[in-house]
Amino acid sequence: MTNSQNGKTTDLEARIVGALRNRVGKTERAAKPHDWYNAAVLALRDDIIDNWFASTSRTHEVGGKRVYYLSLEFLIGRLLRDALSNLGCTRAMEQALSEHGLDLARLEELEPDAALGNGGLGRLAACFMESLASLDIPAFGYGIRYINGMFRQRIDEGWQVELPETWLAHGNPWEFERRESAYIIGFGGEVSSDGGVIRWNPGEKIEATAFDTPVVGWRGARVNTLRLWSATAVDPIQLAAFNAGDHAGALAAQVRADSLVRVLYPADSTPAGQELRLRQEFFFSSASIQDIVRRHIQYHGDIRTLPDKAAIQLNDTHPSVAVAELMRLLMDEQHLAFEEAWGITRRTIGYTNHTLLPEALESWPLPLFERMLPRHMQIIYAINATVLREARKAGLDDAAIAAISLIDEHGERRVRMANLAFVGAHSVNGVAALHTDLMKQTVFADLHKLYPERINNKTNGVTPRRWLHQSNPRLTGLIREGIGDGFMADAEQLASLSKFAGDAAFGERVDEIKRANKVDLSNTLRELTGIRLDPDALFDVQIKRIHEYKRQLLNLIETVALYDQIRSHPERDWVPRVKIFGGKAAPTYHNAKLIIKLANDIARRINSDPSVGEVLKVVFVPNYNVSLAERIIPAADLSEQISTAGMEASGTGNMKFAFNGALTIGTLDGANIEIMERVGRENIVIFGLTAEEVAAKRADGYAPREVIAGSRELAQAVHSIASGVFSPDEPDRYKGLMDALYNSDWFMVAADFDAYAAAQREVDRRWCDRTAWRKSAIMNIANVGWFSSDRTIGEYAREIWGVL
Repeated sequence: MTNSQNGKTTDLEARIVGALRNRVGKTERAAKPHDWYNAAVLALRDDIIDNWFASTSRTHEVGGKRVYYLSLEFLIGRLLRDALSNLGCTRAMEQALSEHGLDLARLEELEPDAALGNGGLGRLAACFMESLASLDIPAFGYGIRYINGMFRQRIDEGWQVELPETWLAHGNPWEFERRESAYIIGFGGEVSSDGGVIRWNPGEKIEATAFDTPVVGWRGARVNTLRLWSATAVDPIQLAAFNAGDHAGALAAQVRADSLVRVLYPADSTPAGQELRLRQEFFFSSASIQDIVRRHIQYHGDIRTLPDKAAIQLNDTHPSVAVAELMRLLMDEQHLAFEEAWGITRRTIGYTNHTLLPEALESWPLPLFERMLPRHMQIIYAINATVLREARKAGLDDAAIAAISLIDEHGERRVRMANLAFVGAHSVNGVAALHTDLMKQTVFADLHKLYPERINNKTNGVTPRRWLHQSNPRLTGLIREGIGDGFMADAEQLASLSKFAGDAAFGERVDEIKRANKVDLSNTLRELTGIRLDPDALFDVQIKRIHEYKRQLLNLIETVALYDQIRSHPERDWVPRVKIFGGKAAPTYHNAKLIIKLANDIARRINSDPSVGEVLKVVFVPNYNVSLAERIIPAADLSEQISTAGMEASGTGNMKFAFNGALTIGTLDGANIEIMERVGRENIVIFGLTAEEVAAKRADGYAPREVIAGSRELAQAVHSIASGVFSPDEPDRYKGLMDALYNSDWFMVAADFDAYAAAQREVDRRWCDRTAWRKSAIMNIANVGWFSSDRTIGEYAREIWGVL
């Protein structure tokens, strides 16, 4: 260790001990591991704070433009390792803690995963925040400080059980409460006019208070802010009611406020659930927009310059109500005319669409919306009138105008939030090339006709700092030996690695690293599930939110078919394979929860069958989260990206796996297409219907029963599942699930089965040619640098936000 490194370690060690004594309140002798963890975070946080202040000051001094990223999810995972790596302090922290007999890796395990997201949408937002800081772009992320988040998943007898996630039970050493950044959020009430001045008088008021978390960029280039909102009743206790004996009723207002920040995505299958979802979305959107407007006026004075100093990006449809809220503030509080306010709003806001699924393009019953947000309903009607007049002037027909309208007049009248976001933004982007093209052809076809220059593509990316450097240090070290350090700041320099694709010695080292990662994962999964795994088997991984369009069911049916083939033909030289599943199902999504149970039932049967031995194992990983992903992805040999073509907007798991040398088996869907174009068709396994073929089959009258009857392996697997082979305790458990395949098969599981099974046997053939497999793994790593979120954010910054 050099003198400078030794000095850095000594200084950090002293600061950790100081934090332990003076801020945690423990001596070294009395301190427990969680005390040392808190002390380590607090000591590191001091360095971050100085840079945080400096980053903010630089922006103020130059009058710089800021990006404001509104997202209902930020799946940030653990922050200690992320901050240490980006600041270049990992080695110093290891040495400082070792002075007290402590292991950094063990302390990192004590940090709970922040329960602020569910899947790809939230993880993308976290990657974007890290890249914004790494590219030195001033930014705030805005979301909700969920107390319990999505949920903690437990598997009981194969069934998903939802438990509250208590990540804040012992506080959060990373966050800072900002009492001065508090805003009143209104609901209900009535709207009045006083001398031409419109006034909204809410019937209920809740206070939103900011909690800030610093987001550290690569090498500390900038520290930005993740601002999360907590909710408090204006009058948290009614003392008169309390003293009269109505103790619960006296706290009703605080309970109502607390419900806003308890759970991510509360079930909206009931009127009460729909109301809570709308209240949540308005709560965080209103607080964020008020904060943005307040900051702009404080530092820049004239609200008319807002588009020059602020770029507001809506991450999916959830914050769409921000369009109406910004209009309200501009008109009712800043006293601008509608036309001027509308121009400012559109020039300030951008909208990212993440889905073509109709149920995800949120809409709210008009009576609910008008009761909860009466002034915003008036504004939406005014916006709608403006837009429909534009449509009529442009010569669009009645059907197109009805599709464009912000109010769906068919059946129950509803407010279309995706349409509001679209018309209220100057930029509407998709997140993969295919997704963007389909937006123009399907859900936004008529809006695209009216505003043909508005839709653009920004293919998603992931941060290689988290998903390569930190999660796979062994591979990162080998890459540094091969091509130097340049790729750590610029992922596209990974392209230089392609020169090693034919290098046998380098390929063997890549293989050795993969096996070491598989040994580590096997140990983790044995602790979690009790299942022993062979690290020399092919690790075949599908980890993502459980949803029918992602087709975990296709994977499971093929697993059953493979199981039958192995038993029927034991003489064949089968490739040992471990099937790893993980993900959560929405609490009210019956079929998704049934798929989890099926995965566990199949695993129980196969794993206990001596006739297959170590040739096939199935594991369902409980409570899949960011920290588990960081262990699973570096150990994966095969990445399952098998969604029904045309239904996955992008995917980001596909990128993470490829960065770590896994080969993709997938459909031509989402970003799989662009990954194939980058890595080469020979280094990916593509199968199945295209988006055009899926649409054609649905239009022509798809008959899945005939398809199933025509495929011996599929018919046998479906029959086995439907007849109770894997559920002897309840033989009809999966009958309805299999009947849906026979009768409708909306997600084309049967249609793609034979192609998928053939693709899996192609994977077996490639796996047996170790030289070719290693070459493909290296070519994946070398050619996915383009999928860095730095590239994505650079495109947003130049082409949408105007900040680079």
